Amino acid sequence: MDLATLNKVIPVLLQGTIVTIQLTFMAIIFGCLIALLVAILKVSSNKILNAIGGFYTWIFRGTPLLLQLYVFYYGLPALNIDITATQAAILGLSLNSGAYIAEIIRGGIIAIDKGQFEAAKALGFTYGQTMRKIILPQAVRVIIPPMGNEFIALIKDTSLVSVITMEELLRKAQLLVSASGDAVTPYVMTGVFYLILTTVFTFLFSRVERKLSIY
Repeated sequence: MDLATLNKVIPVLLQGTIVTIQLTFMAIIFGCLIALLVAILKVSSNKILNAIGGFYTWIFRGTPLLLQLYVFYYGLPALNIDITATQAAILGLSLNSGAYIAEIIRGGIIAIDKGQFEAAKALGFTYGQTMRKIILPQAVRVIIPPMGNEFIALIKDTSLVSVITMEELLRKAQLLVSASGDAVTPYVMTGVFYLILTTVFTFLFSRVERKLSIY
């Protein structure tokens, strides 16, 4: 692993790292929006809404993310729905993470004392107002640790989009190996990059968790 090789490998991997970070943030944002809706459906007393939320999480938690990416990237075009690798990657990661985040949010909601629901109802709050103004703000503190774990897992899961030609960190390493024949340096440095990413974001989430736990 000489300096000249590193000078060639590192800039390419940095490009892939930027794509990985972008994918992670986009997936977590869209995933949270999806998850919030699904979690509310799952805690609803309406059996139909509850079943819809349960069906969604059953599908996306019960099948491999890799399979889901294949379905979106190769299956949708077969139905005359044009989709790029980037769109397929964001769609697959968002829907998959949404299913897991929905369970995290649901757990945070049911962790709040039921008496607060009753108090809000007595004050004339609607269900939506109760969730928005009372329950969800408190649930945020409960879900921060598992959300941190989900975010870290999502960073590593982005490596799966390499199978649909998305040039994120792992795909960049594969291309470097193909071009140079060196199967050691690109993959070792890729591991280093992933470790740096997960370490930095683990530290950031732990700081947020400690700050919230003071209260």
